Amino acid sequence: MRAFAALLDRLLYTRSRNAKLALIAQYLLLTPDPDRGWALAALTSELDLPAVQPLIIRTMMAERVDPVLFDLSYDYVGDLAETCALLWPEPEIVKRTEQPLLSDVVVRLASLTRADAPKVMATLLDNLDASARWACLKLATGGLRIGVSARLAKTAVAQAFSLNLDDIEEVWHGLQPPYAELFDWAEKRADKPSLELLPAFRPFMLAQPLEAGDTLSPEDYLAEWKWDGIRVQVVRNAEHVRVFSRTGDDISASFPDVSAAMTIDGVVDGELLVRDTTGDPASFNKLQQRLGRKRVTAKDLAEYPAFVRLYDILLDGKEDVRALPLLERKQRLNTFAVGLPAERFDVSPVLDGDSFEAWERLRADARDLAQEGLMLKRKDSAYVGGRKAGLWYKWKRDPLLADCVLMYAQRGHGKRSSFYSDFTFGAWSTDGTLLPVGKAYFGFTDAELKWLDSWVRNHTVSTFGPVREVEKALVLEVAFDAVQSSARHKSGIAMRFPRIARIRNDKPANEADTVATLQGFIAKAAA
Repeated sequence: MRAFAALLDRLLYTRSRNAKLALIAQYLLLTPDPDRGWALAALTSELDLPAVQPLIIRTMMAERVDPVLFDLSYDYVGDLAETCALLWPEPEIVKRTEQPLLSDVVVRLASLTRADAPKVMATLLDNLDASARWACLKLATGGLRIGVSARLAKTAVAQAFSLNLDDIEEVWHGLQPPYAELFDWAEKRADKPSLELLPAFRPFMLAQPLEAGDTLSPEDYLAEWKWDGIRVQVVRNAEHVRVFSRTGDDISASFPDVSAAMTIDGVVDGELLVRDTTGDPASFNKLQQRLGRKRVTAKDLAEYPAFVRLYDILLDGKEDVRALPLLERKQRLNTFAVGLPAERFDVSPVLDGDSFEAWERLRADARDLAQEGLMLKRKDSAYVGGRKAGLWYKWKRDPLLADCVLMYAQRGHGKRSSFYSDFTFGAWSTDGTLLPVGKAYFGFTDAELKWLDSWVRNHTVSTFGPVREVEKALVLEVAFDAVQSSARHKSGIAMRFPRIARIRNDKPANEADTVATLQGFIAKAAA
């Protein structure tokens, strides 16, 4: 457990991607099975330990530490696991000559019920030092927040054992923690795991943003809409069907209507959308009603019918067609889609135009047509995993902008736990009340973050646990992709992908935008 805790601690304070890769690779090479497998599961968010909820930890702390001291400490530290690890009272008799193995801790936590969680967690924490307690709490409550993505962890496996990352991605969803098969293959004790009879995930081909200085020959590219849903891969193999998100998460249970309609063996890539009452793609807000649901009701299926607008084909039956040029794959895709139910699958059309002027005119209409922008794809491109230069580009529509007033701030997590970096902002209602309209925690530089943190500390008017209410005096220019009606918010609206574009300390707060202005964006999009 100490080695895993040391790994997490070093990863948390390491900024360099290459340094993070080296740390994880070294741990995997030096740590025996099954500990390294459980560590990899934690780093890739594949551990499911539902019995220990944050509320249980808070209740345990309230029984051992003065609540006021805990609240003040949590406000200062900004991370629940770190606060609890440091404040946990040392038992009178400490026996730490032999720390439990990571595998012992994971197996114990996995077998817990919520009824026995407090007692078992207390025993574990009593027998761990502060660093290991922190790691244990991170494991138990989920969400390590140490700046390591699942792909970065898999890249470290590839680097440590000289494997191909795409090969790891392909077999990943057929493996289970602690990944004995993976490490047997990595250390050449066995062949690559066979997934012949399983619907395996293939790495997505990704696009890079089209920048002002990029020079492309229009005749080499085709254009299609960038639809406003989520990218998915639908896989069918020997009657087994899976729907994978772009991150490789299996979301089949949330979309049984799509899974049931994939009636032909193959692998297709497309945009998951839901239909409105006219049969056209509905807003992303409607799609969100289906996302993340473990149990989908008949009402959900009827009100938000899902379908996939297809972009590409990776496997046509059993034949891997990823090496074929895009134009040939498009032909294959059109033929493949004919055999699928039209209400669940259709093909994203190639747009007219073969010049940047024509595409720019289409892009200018993207918001009115509820599109995110354009995709430009090289006609002769093979389907290759990852983001390869010069092949696919995304040319997104310009963001919407609004001037909003900072209302609340909260400390960040991980390496941002010392800064107020999560900002809630509002717009003015017709009666002069400031109503929250969004929350952002990125878009600013490190220097701007320090300035904002200092401003929050010097202009706090009230505190609510870890949240500070500030003077309604600072205007932020907020960029966002869309705004939608929302019954969950007092303002009646919710922004999509808000980020802070600029600090407007030159503008008085009473000149910030109104809720009515933001509602106008919704009305314009619906017109």
